[in-house]
Amino acid sequence: MKINRKQIIGSTVGILGLIIPFFLNINGLSEAGHVTLGVFFLAAAFWMLEPVPIYATSMLVIFLQVVLLSKEGLFFHSVTDSYTPDSYTAFIGTLANPIIILFLGGFILADAAVKYSLDRNITRILLKPFGTSPKFIVLGLMVVTAVLSGFMSNTATTAMMMTVILPIIARVKNNDPLRIGLALSIPFAANIGGIATPIGTPPNAVVLGALNQQGITIAFGEWMVLAVPLVVVALLMAWFILTQMFKAQTDHVEIDMSGRFNTSKNAILLYVVFGITVLLWITEKAHGMKSAIIALIPVVFLTMTKVITKDDIRKLPWEVLWLVAGGLSLGISMKSTGLAEWIIGSISWSSFGPLLIIIMFGSVCLLIANFLSHTVTATLIVPLAVSLATSGLATEGFDLVIVSIVIGISASLAMMLPISTPPNAIAMSTGTIETSQMAKAGITIGLLSLVLVILNAVFYWPIIL
Repeated sequence: MKINRKQIIGSTVGILGLIIPFFLNINGLSEAGHVTLGVFFLAAAFWMLEPVPIYATSMLVIFLQVVLLSKEGLFFHSVTDSYTPDSYTAFIGTLANPIIILFLGGFILADAAVKYSLDRNITRILLKPFGTSPKFIVLGLMVVTAVLSGFMSNTATTAMMMTVILPIIARVKNNDPLRIGLALSIPFAANIGGIATPIGTPPNAVVLGALNQQGITIAFGEWMVLAVPLVVVALLMAWFILTQMFKAQTDHVEIDMSGRFNTSKNAILLYVVFGITVLLWITEKAHGMKSAIIALIPVVFLTMTKVITKDDIRKLPWEVLWLVAGGLSLGISMKSTGLAEWIIGSISWSSFGPLLIIIMFGSVCLLIANFLSHTVTATLIVPLAVSLATSGLATEGFDLVIVSIVIGISASLAMMLPISTPPNAIAMSTGTIETSQMAKAGITIGLLSLVLVILNAVFYWPIIL
């Protein structure tokens, strides 16, 4: 395996970040907190510079915490401060966290939908009402993408929808800006649509997992009540911006709407399980069954009936689950060793009002997530918000739930660059758009969407929560 300069730099920075805190004596930070600070530095460096895959970094984070911070590990025997270590089961147990199970159920449903062409048939049906006008075709594609992205991964949705729009782009003249608008509409709609449900995108899982650890539960339907109005407005705004920035030079585009639903026994079983699962998720408040428990329905019944086979299970994006689990694990040690509280305590929060805190967290997330993974950004910042709430340093009016949601959603709205998110990278791979065009549209939509998030956090979400 050839090692490039980026891997060497990333590995060096990460290893130094891990080691240096062992030799420091930071006032107010426990001995175990120094160790956690090293793990945090290593994770941040590895996640940002990617000398190893980001899911491998999460595995390493869990391993280091088990070895260095658990009471069954190595570090506990030399502890001289008042830190009471967690059992190693607290760290590896994040792999069975309810949020992980919720996502697993979502992955199973999405994989089955692709296998039996449910996603394509939904696309075909939902696109029909939008006719042949270019601007309404763009709107239809964005609506379909956003709806699918609420229940499938953003990346899978974008990959599937790109196969839908490439024939459409081929029908448009090379010099028509509509080609750019079409290519950008899919990744932007996927990023926005993923916000709508708890299983839509990993940052949502990071937020819900962190809140669960604080004894705060947001039901599947409650999250949708909070997020869907924002998604609708942001999607319409993104559509308007794209159609104005890249105005079509034609007034008519034909789309092939042929196709039919799969009527095999397995496909029908999928339709039934899919419908029951989504219905139970949306009505969680009415029947009281937790969304993670409901997520086991497709896991169990689609595998028992062989709708999903072992080969399908092997192809699931397990790396995403490891990434989220590693973030949850890091949050545990940051809280229990006092590191997060120490970081928060180093800032004079008394000078910030609740609104300024919301703006600050949202802006930082939007900025960083353009250069880091959306999930990594939420993973690094959500624990700081949790610590701000638990430390008592927050000003009156600080709401942990609202700030955490702001962080998760703001991270998902970062879509300025091809590296910002996999859907953007997939769109760039078509060769239809340039980075400058993506940046121009992405930063405009991102900033305006952040304003929408702040308005929701101030005026709408407090009414619901």
